[in-house]
Amino acid sequence: MIRTISSIRLARSIVRGSIRTNTVRSIVIRYLHRKHQQRVFIQHHTVLHCKLTPWQQQLRFYADYPDHIKVPLPALSPTMETGTIISWQKKEGDKLNEGDLLAEIETDKATMGFETPEEGYLAKILVPAGTKNVPIGKLVCIIVQDESSVVAFKDFKDDAVAAPPPATPPSPAVSTSPAPTPAPPPAPTVTKAPSIPPPSGERIYASPLAKRLATEKGLSLQGLQGTGLYGSITSKDLEGAVAIKPGVTVGAPGAAGIDIPISNIRAIIAKRLLESKQTIPHYYLSMDIKMDAALAMREQFNKLLEKDKIKLSVNDIIIKGMAMACKKIPEGNSSWLGNVIRQYNNVDVSVAVSTDSGLITPIVFSADTKGMVQISKEVKALAAKAREGKLQPQEFQGGTITVSNLGMFGIKNFAAVINPPQSIILAVGGTETRLIPAKNEKGFTTAQYMSVTASCDHRTIDGAVGAQWLVAFKDFIENPSTMLL
Repeated sequence: MIRTISSIRLARSIVRGSIRTNTVRSIVIRYLHRKHQQRVFIQHHTVLHCKLTPWQQQLRFYADYPDHIKVPLPALSPTMETGTIISWQKKEGDKLNEGDLLAEIETDKATMGFETPEEGYLAKILVPAGTKNVPIGKLVCIIVQDESSVVAFKDFKDDAVAAPPPATPPSPAVSTSPAPTPAPPPAPTVTKAPSIPPPSGERIYASPLAKRLATEKGLSLQGLQGTGLYGSITSKDLEGAVAIKPGVTVGAPGAAGIDIPISNIRAIIAKRLLESKQTIPHYYLSMDIKMDAALAMREQFNKLLEKDKIKLSVNDIIIKGMAMACKKIPEGNSSWLGNVIRQYNNVDVSVAVSTDSGLITPIVFSADTKGMVQISKEVKALAAKAREGKLQPQEFQGGTITVSNLGMFGIKNFAAVINPPQSIILAVGGTETRLIPAKNEKGFTTAQYMSVTASCDHRTIDGAVGAQWLVAFKDFIENPSTMLL
């Protein structure tokens, strides 16, 4: 009896255990199966999404506008950073042929023509004429191949890189509110100096805050009645100030002036000359040169060339003399390039020419191999093109030595700033008649003398070498026939 009961209980526990085990195993298997199906679905969906994404982006890119060519502002000179579009020579919708003059652009050196880079039609002008300080690479216009595509760019805007143009540096913010809330800071300074006499004459006394606000808002302090110490004008007294006429600014109380816009040429002149004075160790050598023989030769040549309407100038003789001096003392025809000093084979003389926009230095290339007549023709042609702003980059880029002549203005002597990376610039003054002691009835003779000053770079030319170059130049000018040897 007892054995039968035990057998029945054992059988029941075995059956229950097997049922429980099978049930758990079945649940686990179904869970893993579902997990595997979800993983495959997610992977498949991800792969499909990744394959579709690039196609959708390309579709959006090409569906916006017809085929077109984007024309950025080119660098028309090695030192050019920005440019000013003077005028557009073509209108929107015009037919463009390769080589056509598209626009006139003022660079840091001159006004130059920008030719059409591709044939087609001018669809859109993005930078209007007169826009200043346009950065290099800025999109300026759109060219299309088909005339029918022009209308699609009617409302086109450059959304590529919204880089703010470096037109003007950030100026002090002009407050639109009537007056700033902080109290005027100069009050403690004024109270510490009670011995200051009351204002007299035409001098205008005003607090620093009042001066700054008047400058920012273009207000005149003339005629204002001050309520500050000794009748000085405060910020509260500016309510009755009269606005200055447009174009006139106030640099200091009572001192008015006109702001002149800075051209690209003037900006690059300021930058390069500041760099020259800060980085090049200048030294100066001056000498008086007897000009009688050179002037006699010039007069003789001009008579011979009168039929050809060619007239040599003293500057032409000077350019030839400088070139020959560089051949005799080659150290003068060199440049400092950082890790080497380069001595040039050819003597390319840069001639300083004054224009309305600023100073520019067109080049007489290989002046050592040219005659004075050819030098004269080239100088006159280059000077005319420089004043008209028509110089090409290859006509003013480079040069190995520079001459600056102010003798025609009555200047006796001056020291010029070196034109980097050159090593010498020769400053030429006027020619004057001097009395020379002599053993004759009068006790003196007269002679024509010209004063010159050579500015030299001490990194490339030591003082003794600079002196040798200037002596060689003097010898060639005082004995001009030796330049033919």
